[in-house]
Amino acid sequence: MQRILSWLLGGAVLAVCIPFVFGTGVSEAADKAPVPKVEAPKGPRAIIKTKFGEIELKLFPDLAPKHVENFIKLAKDGFYNGTIFHRVIPGFMIQGGDPNTKDSLKKDSYGQGGPGYTVKAEFSDTPHKRGIVSMARANDPDTAGSQFFIVVEDSRFLDRKYTVFGEVTKGIGVADKIVNLPRNDRDLPNDRIEMTVTIVE
Repeated sequence: MQRILSWLLGGAVLAVCIPFVFGTGVSEAADKAPVPKVEAPKGPRAIIKTKFGEIELKLFPDLAPKHVENFIKLAKDGFYNGTIFHRVIPGFMIQGGDPNTKDSLKKDSYGQGGPGYTVKAEFSDTPHKRGIVSMARANDPDTAGSQFFIVVEDSRFLDRKYTVFGEVTKGIGVADKIVNLPRNDRDLPNDRIEMTVTIVE
């Protein structure tokens, strides 16, 4: 059986045939449809805990094996625990991972610390889009150590100049809160945003 529905559109009658559906077959079929499974990201992950919440990262060992290996080692050693996001620039990124930031009385040294060694650059074609995690460095491309940054807005001018080694999969809103904190003329937030970093494999 069909029902005719008509609408008057600009002087013309539009008629549409709509079949009646008897019983509950449609809803029953929908009820029996399999629920798609949400799979956790494959490969190593990191969770950065802050007082604003957690930022979950998917790491890219295929793109930057040495940087991922280094980040995982430092995190497992507790190197990042108690460090802060010491540089925040709205519309750009938040940076952390400097061991000097564990001491609240040595602000002049923030941004200069590292693990005591460097990691050779592993540039790739992966763009620095919102959510990308990349390694900070000095002028020499091969001077990355422990400091990293999370991009909060697309920053393609960094492509193939800094090593991308991960991406935020959950909690980018936490980074947004951090990047918008009041800060001084050196982009250091007035409030200490300490982190702990754990690895999930």
